[in-house]
Amino acid sequence: MKNDKKNDDRVIPIAPLDRLIRKANAERVSESAAKELGIILEDLGKEIANRANDLAKHANRTTVKDSDIRLAYKQWSERM
Repeated sequence: MKNDKKNDDRVIPIAPLDRLIRKANAERVSESAAKELGIILEDLGKEIANRANDLAKHANRTTVKDSDIRLAYKQWSERM
């Protein structure tokens, strides 16, 4: 199962995800909801980070800069 595998190598802890959902005015948050948000955010983060890395390489840099992340996110959001 996808969720079980990802739970073992999760990067974002559950508690901050729970707080993030609550900041969106949720009164109660299940642990599975926080875990699922974490899976989605990590997948999205990896996609944007990979694109940002490509942008840095295209600029002949080995360091990914905040501008690379912003541009990668902008490119991702324009696809949606």
